Amino acid sequence: MAQGAIPVNFSEIVNLTSLGVNAPCIKFGSCSMESDKFITVCDSSGDSPQVYVIDLEAGNTVTKRPISAEAAIMNPVSKVLALRAGSQLQIFNLELRAKMKSHTLEAACVFWRWTSPNNIALVTPQSVFHWSIEGTSEPVKVFDRHASLAEGTQIINYQVSADEKWCLLMGIAQGQGGIIQGTMQLYSIEKGVSQTLQGHTGCFHKITVPGRTDPAQVLCFEEKKPDSPAKIFVMEVGRDKDAPGGVFRLAPVPIPVPADAPNDFPVSMIPSPKHDIVFMITKMGYLYLFDIFSGKALYRARITNDTVFVTCIQSSTGGMLGITARKGQVLQVALNEQTLVPYVVSTLRDNALGIALASRLNLPGADNLYEAEFQRLLSVGDVPGAAKLAANSPQGLLRTAETIQRFQGIPGQPGQPQPVFQYFHMLLEKGKLNQLESIELAKPVLQQGRTQFLEKWLTEDKLECSEQLGDLVMQADVSMALSVYLRANVPEKAINCMLQRGEFDKIAAYATKVGYRCDYSFMLNTLVRQNPQGALEFAKQLASGNLIDPNQVVEIFMGANRIQETTAFLLEALKDNKPEEGYLQTKLLEINLRGGSPQVADAILQNNMFTHYDRQYVAKMCEAAGLAQRALEHYTDVEDIKRSLLAMCQNQHNVNPEFVLSYFGSLSPEASLECLKELLSRNMHGNMQIVTQIAAKYNEQIGSQPLIDLFESFKGYEALYYYLGQIVNFSQEPLVHFKYIEAAAKCQQFKEVERVCRDSTVYEPIAVKDFLMEAKLPDPRPLIHVCDRHGFVEEMTQYLYSSNLTKYIEVYCNKVSPQQTPVVVGKLLDLDCNEDFIRGLLNSVGHACPVEELVVQVEHRNRLRLLQPWLEARIATGNTEMGTHNAIGKIYVTLNRDPVSFLTNDQYYDPKVLGKYCEKLDPSLAFLAYKRANGECDDDLIRVTRENGLFKDLARYLVERQDLELWATVLQASDEPTEDSNRRALIDQVVQTALPETKDPDHVSTTVKAFMAADLPQELIELLERIVLHGSDFSENKNLQNLLILTAIKADKERVMEYINRLDNFDGPEIAKIAISDQYELYEEGFIIYNKFAKQTKDIEEATKLNVCAVGVLVDMIQSLERASEFAERVNVAPVWSRLAKAQLDEGLMTAAIASYIKAGDPTSYREVIEAAERADSYEALIPFLVMSRKQIKEPHLDTMLIYSYAKSDKLGDLEEFIAAPNVASIQNIGERCFDEGMFSAAKILFASINNNAKLALCYVNLEQYREAVDAAQKANSVSTWKEINKACVKASEFRLARTAGLHIIIHPDHLEELISLYENEGQPMELIQLMEQGLGLDGAHSGIFTELGVLYSKYLHEKLMEHIKIFWSRMNTPKLMRACEKALLWDEAVFLLKEDEQYDSAVKTMIAHATAFQHDLFLDCVQKVRNTEVYYKSIAFYIEQQPLSLNRLLQVLTPNLDHSRVVHQLRKLENLPLALPYLKSVQKSNLSAVNEAINEMYVEDEDYDSLRQSIDDHDNFDQIALAQKVEKHELLEFRRIATYLYKKNKRYQKSIALSKADKSYKDAIETAAESGDPALAEEMLRFFCDVCDKECFCATLYTCYQEIKPDVAIELAWRNNYADFVMPYIIQYARHLHDKVEALEKKTSTKEAQETAESDANAAAAAGMMYDNYNGPPMLTAGPGMMPEYAPQPQMGMPPMPQAGMGPQIGMVPPGGPMPGYGMPPSGQMPPMGF
Repeated sequence: MAQGAIPVNFSEIVNLTSLGVNAPCIKFGSCSMESDKFITVCDSSGDSPQVYVIDLEAGNTVTKRPISAEAAIMNPVSKVLALRAGSQLQIFNLELRAKMKSHTLEAACVFWRWTSPNNIALVTPQSVFHWSIEGTSEPVKVFDRHASLAEGTQIINYQVSADEKWCLLMGIAQGQGGIIQGTMQLYSIEKGVSQTLQGHTGCFHKITVPGRTDPAQVLCFEEKKPDSPAKIFVMEVGRDKDAPGGVFRLAPVPIPVPADAPNDFPVSMIPSPKHDIVFMITKMGYLYLFDIFSGKALYRARITNDTVFVTCIQSSTGGMLGITARKGQVLQVALNEQTLVPYVVSTLRDNALGIALASRLNLPGADNLYEAEFQRLLSVGDVPGAAKLAANSPQGLLRTAETIQRFQGIPGQPGQPQPVFQYFHMLLEKGKLNQLESIELAKPVLQQGRTQFLEKWLTEDKLECSEQLGDLVMQADVSMALSVYLRANVPEKAINCMLQRGEFDKIAAYATKVGYRCDYSFMLNTLVRQNPQGALEFAKQLASGNLIDPNQVVEIFMGANRIQETTAFLLEALKDNKPEEGYLQTKLLEINLRGGSPQVADAILQNNMFTHYDRQYVAKMCEAAGLAQRALEHYTDVEDIKRSLLAMCQNQHNVNPEFVLSYFGSLSPEASLECLKELLSRNMHGNMQIVTQIAAKYNEQIGSQPLIDLFESFKGYEALYYYLGQIVNFSQEPLVHFKYIEAAAKCQQFKEVERVCRDSTVYEPIAVKDFLMEAKLPDPRPLIHVCDRHGFVEEMTQYLYSSNLTKYIEVYCNKVSPQQTPVVVGKLLDLDCNEDFIRGLLNSVGHACPVEELVVQVEHRNRLRLLQPWLEARIATGNTEMGTHNAIGKIYVTLNRDPVSFLTNDQYYDPKVLGKYCEKLDPSLAFLAYKRANGECDDDLIRVTRENGLFKDLARYLVERQDLELWATVLQASDEPTEDSNRRALIDQVVQTALPETKDPDHVSTTVKAFMAADLPQELIELLERIVLHGSDFSENKNLQNLLILTAIKADKERVMEYINRLDNFDGPEIAKIAISDQYELYEEGFIIYNKFAKQTKDIEEATKLNVCAVGVLVDMIQSLERASEFAERVNVAPVWSRLAKAQLDEGLMTAAIASYIKAGDPTSYREVIEAAERADSYEALIPFLVMSRKQIKEPHLDTMLIYSYAKSDKLGDLEEFIAAPNVASIQNIGERCFDEGMFSAAKILFASINNNAKLALCYVNLEQYREAVDAAQKANSVSTWKEINKACVKASEFRLARTAGLHIIIHPDHLEELISLYENEGQPMELIQLMEQGLGLDGAHSGIFTELGVLYSKYLHEKLMEHIKIFWSRMNTPKLMRACEKALLWDEAVFLLKEDEQYDSAVKTMIAHATAFQHDLFLDCVQKVRNTEVYYKSIAFYIEQQPLSLNRLLQVLTPNLDHSRVVHQLRKLENLPLALPYLKSVQKSNLSAVNEAINEMYVEDEDYDSLRQSIDDHDNFDQIALAQKVEKHELLEFRRIATYLYKKNKRYQKSIALSKADKSYKDAIETAAESGDPALAEEMLRFFCDVCDKECFCATLYTCYQEIKPDVAIELAWRNNYADFVMPYIIQYARHLHDKVEALEKKTSTKEAQETAESDANAAAAAGMMYDNYNGPPMLTAGPGMMPEYAPQPQMGMPPMPQAGMGPQIGMVPPGGPMPGYGMPPSGQMPPMGF
C-alpha cells in the first residue's frame, strides 16, 4: 500500500553517522534522546573521549565536548546535561557553563533517564531513586526493585505518571528457549505498594473520558504470559472504583502479532497526547498503532529492519521519533490525519471506530457515514441522538443551515423541548456556536424576551458575535448589542451604542484601538450644547489621541461662548509645551486677557506653563490689562523695558522691590547697566536704594568693574559705598575691597577702613598701602594693619620713622606684633637710628622678641656684639631658650672665649646650629657639637668625620654608641670608590683601635651584631679571629666561638672543619644540627661533631644520645646503611641498633629490620613491624618477633596478632596450644576479624574458647552446619544471632529451623518489621503467616505480633482479617492496622477498628468516603460521638447523596448538636430542602430565620397557604418583605392576600392596600387603612371607591376608618358622587361625637352657659341646613331606603347636574328599624363581617 493511503507518515529526518558520530557508539546506554530537542552520544572509543550533543531544533547542529563519561542525558527542555561515570553523577548547565550538582552513588547505576525537567530517575541493582536538580538534595529512594526484576534482568525503560504518583519499571530477561521475557513493576507512591506485570513495555497517559469532568490517568501496557498471546491493556489507576463516573478500563485486546515474528517483543510504547493513540515499536522494527479509548489496533507495519532502541514523543506532530542501533537513523513517525478515518473504514471495515475517531479528533473521511447515520436517527425519531451526532460531527460537517432547518421543521413533543433547542443545547455543551447558529438561536430567544440567556452565553463565549447578531440584539438591549458589536469588530455601530448610552469617554479610546475614523467634530459640537463638562472630557480624550485638531475644538467651544471649558481644554492639550503649539498658547492667553479673566492668564504666566507663545503680543495685552509685571517680563526691547521701569518707579508705592530685583536677573548685563544708568540719571537720590540693591544682587552677572565705573561716572561715592558695603563681606575681588576702602575713606568712615584693612584677606595690599600712604589719614592704624599683615613692616617702619611717629613704632612692637621686632630693629639700623632707642625698644619688648630672627637681622648687619649684654642678661635670669644660647655660643666661638668648655658643658644650645657654624672654623669643635646631640646629628657627625678623616674618632664613637642602625649606615656598601675606602678605613680603626681598647663585652657584642647585620662575613670572620684566635680577654667566650663556626658555615664552608678541630668550647650538638640542616648540608661535619663530643663526654647517657644522632646522620642524610651497620657494630649500643632497625624498616628491609630489633631487644616499634608484615602479607616471618616482644611486653595487641599470624599461616594446632596457655589476647576481636575475613574454622576455635555462642552459631551458619548453629544460638539466646540464623535458614529453605529462630525474634517488637521484610522479600508470605500465628500463643506475645499478623492478613488473606480483628482488636496497634486496611481498601475492617478505638470522627469520615463500608445503625451510633462538628454536615451531604430516605432520622439524631441555619444553607445548596421538611418543622420552634424562610419557601412551592399563614403567625423571625415580594405575584389569591398581610404587619400599608386593590380584596384594604391610622390612606380609599362606583365599600370605609376620615372630605365625596345616603351614618355618628364634646365643654364653661347654648343651637341649625339642604322628607334614621326622596342636586357655579343615584340595602349594615347603637356607627376599629 502506498504511503499516502496508510494512516501514518514516516521518514528519516537525519542520520547520526552523517554528522560524524561513531556508529558503534549509537547503542543503548551510550546514546540517549530524552525529548525531540536533543540527542546525546558518548564516544569513548578513541584516545580522547567526547560527548556529542545534537540540537534537533537548531538544524541538527552538533556540539562536541571533551568529556569522559559512560553515559549522558540531556534535559528534555533546557540545556542541562547529566553525566555518569561509574557511580559518579554530575549535572552541568551548558548555557551558564557551571556545575549544578554532583553525587556519588553507593551502588552502580544500571539505568537512568529524565522523568521531568526537574527530576532524574536512577535505577540501581536494588532500588529506584529520584534526584531533583533543585537545591542541594541527594537522590531519594522511591522503592526497591521487586525480586522478579532482580539480578539477570536488564532495565530498558522507566516511566512516571504525570501526577508523579505512579511509577512503572520495565525489564527484560532471557527465558527458556532463548525467548525474551518481560517483567514490569507498577509502584504506587501514595500507598507504597508494588504490583508485578508480565509484559515488556508500558506507559502512562491522561485522557478525558466522556461524561466526566476530571481527566483519567490510564496505564497502557503490553501483557505477555507464557503460552498466551500478547494483549494490550488500558486501565485507569489511582481512582476509587466507587467514584462518580466509575473507573475507565477496557477489556484486554489481543495484539495482532505477525506470523513471521512469533518471538518478537515490544521495546517502547509512546502515547500521543494530541490524538490519544499509542505508538508501539518492537525489537524487529514493527510499528503498532492502538486507539486508547477502544484498545483496537489501528495499524501495523514493519518500518525498519534494525532495532529502534530509544524513542520519544514529537510534540509538534503528536508522533514519535526513534533511533536505530548502529546505523544511527533518526526516524519520524506521525499520524496521517487525512487518511486515518478512510483507512479504518475501508481497510479495517470498522464504521463505528471510524465515526468515533472522526468525532473525537475532528478528522475528515467519515462524511457519508455521518450523513447516513444522521438521516437514520431522524427517520426513527431519535431527535436527541441526531442532535448529538450533528453537534459532534467532525469539522462541522453537519453544522449547516440545512440541519437547523431540519430541526426547526420537526414538530415538538409534549413535555419535551423543541428539537431545534435540543440541537442548540448539544452545541452549547460542546463549545462555541458559529455565526449562523448564533443568529438562529438568538431569534427565538429574543422573541420570548429571555435576554438573560443571551447574556449568559455571551459571558461564557458560547456565541460567535457578528454584525447581524448585534442588529438582532439591538432591538432588545443596547448594552448587550454593544458587547456583540465590540466582539464582532463593528466599530461604527459600537460607537453608535456608546452614543446612546452616553459613554463619550470610551469612544475615543475604542476608535483609536480599532483604528476607526469618525466625525468627532460633529459629535463634539452636539455634545457641547447638551453637556459642556462631558464635551470637555471628550475633547481631552480626542486631543490626547490626536483624533481632532485642537484649533477645531477651540472654534467649537468659543462658538458656544464656553470660555472656561476652552481654557481647561487648552491647558490639557498644551501641557507638553510644544513649539508648534505657539499659536494656541497665544490664543489661550488672549481669550482670558480680553475675555475678562486676566487672573487666569496671570496664573498661567506665573506657573511658566508655556514658552512658545507670541511674547511681544502677550506683553502688550498684559500692559493693556493692567498686568504690569507680566508685561515687563515679556518685553525684550530695552527701550520698552526702560520705559516700563521708569513708569513703575515714578510711584514708589506701586513698586514691588522683590519683582524688580528678580526681573533684573532675566536681563543681559548690558541691558541691566542701561536700565540702572537710566534710573540714576533720572532720579539718583530717589532710586539709589533700589539701584544699589540690584547692583549688589547681580554683581556677579554684571560685573563689579562696570558697576563701579557706573557709580564713579556719577561721582556717587555714597551710592558706591552702599553698593560695595553689601558685597564686600562676600566678594573675593580685590577691586571691590580696594574701592570700598577708598569710598569709606572719602565718606570719612575711618572705622570701616580700619575694619576692612584688619579683617579682609582679598584686597591688593600694595594698592591699599600706597593709597593709605598718599591719603595720610589722621590715624595710621589702617596702614599699620595692612603692612603688618602683608609684610610691609620695613616700609611701615620707614614711614613712621620719617613721619616722627616713633610712638606708633613702640606701640606696634609692644602691642601689635612683638614678633616683628627683629625686622623693625633691622630697618632702624639701616636708617642709622640711635642705638639707645634700639636698646630701649628691645628692653621694652623683652622676652616677646624672637631671639633667633633678631640674631639673624643683627648678624646680617655685622652688629652682633650689640646684642651681647642683652643676651647675657637673659641667660643670667635663667633663660633656657635655645636661640639665646645659640646666639651667645656663636659670639663665644667667634671671640674664642673657651668654646670647648661651652660646647661641652652648655645644655641648651642646638648642636646642629653650632656644629654647622663651627664646621668652617674648627671641624673638631663641630665634632664636639654633633657628639653633644646624642645621636640626633649622627649624619652630620659622619659627614664631618669622613670629610676630615676623623675615622678613629668615628670608630670610638660607634663602639660607644652601640646603635645598630648607625652601624648599618656607616657599613652600608656603595658603588663609589671613595665611600668604599672610607668604610675600609673605618673597619680597620674598629678592628685595630676601638675594639682592642674596650673592655665592655656589650660593645663587642653590638659590634659583632652590626657586622652580621651588614652582611660582612669575611670582615666578621677577620674580626672574630682577632678576638678568639689571637688571644684576648674573649678568646674562650662560647658565644664568639659559636658565632665564628656559624659564620664560617654560612660564608666559608671549607674552613668549618678547621674550626671544629681547633675549637673546643662551643655548643657541639646545636652546631651539628645547623650544619646538617637542609640549608647547609654539611653532613660529614655534623657526623664529626657528634662523634667528637660523644667521645669527649663522660656521661654514658649523653654519649648514647650523640651516637644515636650520629647514626641518624648516616642513615637519614648520608643514606649509607652499610656505614650505619658498621658504626652500630663498633659502638654496639641498643638505641643505635633500634635506630638502624627503624631505618631498615622504612626502606622495606623487613627481615634485616627484625634482626636489628632482636639484637636491640627493642619491641617498642612492634606496631610498625606488624603493619609492615601486614603490608607484605608475611605473617610467618613475623612470628619470631612477636614471640620476642611478648617476653618483654604484656600487650594484648601482640598476643592478638600472634593468634592472627597463626591463623593466617594455617597453624591451627599452634593456635589451639597458644589459646590453651595464659595470654592477654583480645580473642573476641581477632575472632571477629577472622570471621569477617572468612576464616570460619579459626574463628570457630576462638569463639568456642571464650564461649561466644552467638558468634559460634554464625560460624556454623557459614559452614552450613545449621543444626549446630541452632544449638549454639539457643545457648547464646541473642536476638541478632537468631536473626542471622533465621535469615540463613529462610534463604536455604530450612523453614522448620527458621520458624524455631523466628519464634525467638517476634517476641521483640524492634526486630519484628525486619523479619517480616525478610520473608516478604524472599516471597514467603504464607510461611511468615504460619510463624506469626504460631507466635500468638507465646508468653511474650505483644501487640506488634497481633498487629503485623493483621497487616499480613490485609495483604494476603483478606478473609481472615475481620475475624482476627474482632478477637484481638484490643491487643493491636490500631492506627497501623487501620493504615494497612486503607491500603488494601478493606473499609469494613477499617471502620470497625476506628469505632473500637473511639475514633468516631475518622470512622464516620471513612464511611462517607467509602460507601461500601456504610451501615446505617453503625453510622448513627458513631456520628453522635464525633468531636468535630464539621463531620455533622459532611454526614448530611453524604446521606443526601447516598441515603436520602434516612436523612430525617440522621437529622433527628443530630438535632441537639446542629447549627440549624447552616443545615438549611447546606440543604438549599444541595437543592434538597423538601427531604428535610419534618426535621425543619421539628426545629421551627427555635424561631430561626433560616429555618422559617426554608419552611415558608416549601409551603409556597407546595401551595399550602394555610400552613404558610399559620407559620407566619407563629414564627415571625424571617425576612417578611422578601416573602411578601415573592408571593405578591402568585397565581393563587390566598398567597397574594398573605403578601398584603405581611406588608401590613411591616407597616407598608400603601403597598398592602395596592395589592388588595389589585385583587379586589376591598375588605383587606379597608382593614389595612384603618390599622395604619393614616388619614391620607383612608381618604385615598374613599376616593378609590368613588372612582370604581362601589358605594357599599365607600360606606364600609367610613364605618371602619371613622377615626381617620375628616368630615369635610367624606361629605364632599358623598355630595359629588351622590352617596348622601351612604355617608349619613357617618354624619350622624360625627354629630353625636361633636355633641358630646360640646356638652363637655359646656360643663367646663358654665359661666357663659346661655350664650354658648344659643351659639350651639345656631351651629346645629346651620349644620342641619348644610346637611339637609335640598332634602325633603323625614330624616334618614326614620326613613327606609324606599322612603327616601330622589336627590337631584342643583347645578352650582356652572357645573352640570350630577347623575342621580339611589341606595339599596347594604350588606353588613343594620336593617331599617333595627337597633343602631351609637346612632348607627360601631365603635372605632370594629367592623361587621362583609360579604365581598
